[in-house]
Amino acid sequence: MSKETEKSNDAAAASATGSHALQFGTAWQYESATEGTDHFEIAERYDLFVDGEFVAPQSGEYFATINPATGEPLCEVASANAADVDRAVAAAKAALPGWKRKSGDERARYLFRIARILQERAREFACLETLDNGKPIAETRDVDVPLAAQHFFYHAGWADKLDLLFPGRVPVPVGVIGQVIPWNFPLLMAAWKIAPALAGGNTVVLKPAETSPLTALRLAEVFQQAGLPAGVVNFVTGDGATGQALVRHPDLDKVAFTGSTEVGKDIQQAVAGRGVDLTLELGGKAAHIVFEDAAIDQAVEGVVRGIFFNQGHVCCAGSRLLVQESVHDLFVRKLARRMERIRVGNPLDKNTDMGAIHSAAQLARIEELVAAGVDEGATLHQSSCELPGQGFWFAPTMFTNVALSHRIAREEIFGPVLSVLTFRTPEEAVEKANNTSYGLSAGIWTDKGARILWLADRLRAGVVWNNTFNRFDAASPFGGFKESGFGREGGRAGMRAYVRLQDGLSAG
Repeated sequence: MSKETEKSNDAAAASATGSHALQFGTAWQYESATEGTDHFEIAERYDLFVDGEFVAPQSGEYFATINPATGEPLCEVASANAADVDRAVAAAKAALPGWKRKSGDERARYLFRIARILQERAREFACLETLDNGKPIAETRDVDVPLAAQHFFYHAGWADKLDLLFPGRVPVPVGVIGQVIPWNFPLLMAAWKIAPALAGGNTVVLKPAETSPLTALRLAEVFQQAGLPAGVVNFVTGDGATGQALVRHPDLDKVAFTGSTEVGKDIQQAVAGRGVDLTLELGGKAAHIVFEDAAIDQAVEGVVRGIFFNQGHVCCAGSRLLVQESVHDLFVRKLARRMERIRVGNPLDKNTDMGAIHSAAQLARIEELVAAGVDEGATLHQSSCELPGQGFWFAPTMFTNVALSHRIAREEIFGPVLSVLTFRTPEEAVEKANNTSYGLSAGIWTDKGARILWLADRLRAGVVWNNTFNRFDAASPFGGFKESGFGREGGRAGMRAYVRLQDGLSAG
């Protein structure tokens, strides 16, 4: 069984349960009987990454980032103020002429190099993401880091072929891009946004989430290692005030944001009338639809992946389960038994299925909505697993007897909580699935191909999965409708968001 060990001058080796206190400036060792041993450092303090170097914040302020599995601090991270944001945007603006003059082939070489270094340092990134985020090492190792590298590889392939995407038009860079990413997929979201921006010849200032900044800062080391020119990518860390200073900066040409619908609306107002391009990937309340002819056991596994993957901290999580009435009781029994087998615990144990809730604030949000579900009359089903005594934890949870009017059926919980509703006909399934202010994703489980096509054409969701769920690929566009935002990221459509098209034979 894998385990993690903390070493410092004044701390003994810790147990594999993760129930120990962490110290600033920690050396971490991740051991596996089949994969060897990884050793990497978490520094006592991290600065901003501006113009190719790590620099102290002009604010002089730092904040602690927390290990959700223990509730203890890992290290301190710089808190950027408006002056720091100015400095980062100025660096990106100064680097823009040189970067966009590089040929697509030259830009592709940098992206390929970044992708290869990510692969070489994959276990280091996986462990760091797990420590800072709380998600299981099996997910960071097998999903997050490989997908992050895939995005750099994929967009490297487009960097010298942009003219093929837009026949008869000349693609030119948008300019200086301000990007803000959430805490649930820190490394993947950074790659998701930076890779197409660089492929298109743009420069970037990115703000990671305050509660999970460490893999983005480690990614800055990869950029240095790859020899990326100074100023092409800059990282400013901090809280919401830092993000506001970035998205409101007058020298940005585009803003790309992934996060809550409420913040997305604020950003849309902030850039209105400024001629700034905008991409918003916001919240979701996805419907996961199971018909009576579905392969039931496979569908159960798909539903488990759809809601309990990453502790439910997924904007496209299948949090509303619609089950055809004729198989509802059977499906719920099987799902309840399957929930009991979900292993909740130490995220650094490779056998863990579900890790820690990301923060105390998110845990409070989950608890509030679960209490509301009980108060409004839904029936609570919860795993009997034993939760660790330290850190932020919540057991896999399901509600039956849910009405469309219940808060748990309407609001994004962003946690391991599933609401189960029923339907009789495909028409009723579509009506209930679309009865939401969101429109990010949906899932269909049925044996009939014609039914899948019929439903996919009528579901108001940007991504519709067929007999699977939460499957991602850099070549597939991702985005939503309604309060789930607008614009697409990934694939050809995502690449289009990072260029502007001109007529003529040259960009001039």
